[in-house]
Amino acid sequence: MLLCIVLEHSNQREQKQAKGETGMNYVGKVDPGSKVRLKDYDPGYTANHNNRASADKELQELSDELTELQELLAAAQHHGLLIVLQGMDTSGKDGTIRHVLSHVNPQGCYVVSFKAPTPEELAHDFLWRVHKATPAKGVMGVFNRSHYEDVLVARVHNLVPEKVWSDRYAEINHFEHLLASGSVIILKFFLYISKDEQERRLLAREQDIDKAWKISAADWVERKYWDDYQQAYEDALSKCSTDEAPWYIVPANRKWYRNLAVAHTIVHTMRTYRDEWKADLEERGQKQLELLKKLRSSHGSMNQD
Repeated sequence: MLLCIVLEHSNQREQKQAKGETGMNYVGKVDPGSKVRLKDYDPGYTANHNNRASADKELQELSDELTELQELLAAAQHHGLLIVLQGMDTSGKDGTIRHVLSHVNPQGCYVVSFKAPTPEELAHDFLWRVHKATPAKGVMGVFNRSHYEDVLVARVHNLVPEKVWSDRYAEINHFEHLLASGSVIILKFFLYISKDEQERRLLAREQDIDKAWKISAADWVERKYWDDYQQAYEDALSKCSTDEAPWYIVPANRKWYRNLAVAHTIVHTMRTYRDEWKADLEERGQKQLELLKKLRSSHGSMNQD
């Protein structure tokens, strides 16, 4: 369902986007089997937020709720949570992690950044290094780049034959189905920025002494493949969005909105499990109270003897 306004004067498009999923119109959720065309999405979309102040206030409220939900997730240990972040250079994967997860307990959350594979990793199947990094029950795991690099970079730069990378879409879907069957909640976010915005951010780095360490000539080289990457992302989003492992397209030209949209989607998803987690924890607590009562009663009887 397209949730980003592309043509401001297109009433028909706006009506289609306004449908949303249970009122969640912050991001574009890719329907399974649909064909994604990124030109149909506006990377500058900000929903009903006209200024950063209102977005920051809502983000703070969501952060507080996320703290509670993470505590329930960790205590109940019914599910693991896997958050996948993908996007072009400068799209804000690091910034999203820093701002959206600023309130979570570090004891129950970790981040993995997948770089170029090592010789040992190349000696195994492409999912080998990924599977061992997935979260256990009760834990939040974040992939800063992920197994999707093997149908993005590997495809764009012809690192493997087309037959190899094209087969990986089905392999990824099977892998994510396996994770979901093992009670892992999977949320995948494509942080979508425009080519002009990427250029602006790259140039800004050159002017900011404090961020000069981020400058990389390789980023400018990769820009030459922009169109190829857009096509690769469209195929990955189209072929690998399922009910149990959906892709969300996040308008990311405005960093403050990007953070809000990701936080809103995570919290909105975790809310659906809140009652289950709380009910189990309350039942556990009641059993422990009854056990404690029996122990104290038994201890009192022994003291009387």
